[in-house]
Amino acid sequence: QVQLVESGGGLVQAGGSLRLSCAASGRTFSRYTMGWFRQAPGKEREFVAACRWSGGSTDYADSVKDRFTISRDNAKNTVYLQMNSLKPEDTGVYYCAARVPALAWQYWGQGTQVTVSS
Repeated sequence: QVQLVESGGGLVQAGGSLRLSCAASGRTFSRYTMGWFRQAPGKEREFVAACRWSGGSTDYADSVKDRFTISRDNAKNTVYLQMNSLKPEDTGVYYCAARVPALAWQYWGQGTQVTVSS
């Protein structure tokens, strides 16, 4: 069982930066692929970024490549999402998620709101 708690959301102007954190419980955190998703008002939840247990293998949505960076600290059971050059279209609730590699996303956090003003 894994429990996830996000933090770091807030209101920022376009062009600014935020860093989201996701603290995970569970002794086997390092075995999970960790990811970030987001959901804008009136839209479906969409994939943002993910990283494998080692942190060396990452994947990004095209819309955030070269602006967002996912990283993890297995010693702290925490995954981060550094968001730079934020745009109004990045606004939404950001969710942390975890899964066993190759399986469906199984665990979800409660979400943290990110609002980017123009």
